[in-house]
Amino acid sequence: MEENRFFLYDEKENTHTRFVSFMGDAHRYDLAIITSSRYYGKKIVVDLQGSHYAILGQDDVEEEGYLEHAYNLTEVEAEELREFLREIV
Repeated sequence: MEENRFFLYDEKENTHTRFVSFMGDAHRYDLAIITSSRYYGKKIVVDLQGSHYAILGQDDVEEEGYLEHAYNLTEVEAEELREFLREIV
């Protein structure tokens, strides 16, 4: 192990992961939604097909352009994802 490595933290934690796959009108969504005690109650949402992820709370879901940027989606695709995320975040 590197002796000069400086860790800010190195901890393990049990998490809850929900895997969801659904079809919207414009896109297929394959997600892993990770609940952790970190990130102030926000969830880690991983797009398994597109290899994108974001740490999301309700404010992030509602922020204009955020999902489009984080997941490389069109406005229509992001709105489909937003509708789902409103139910779980």
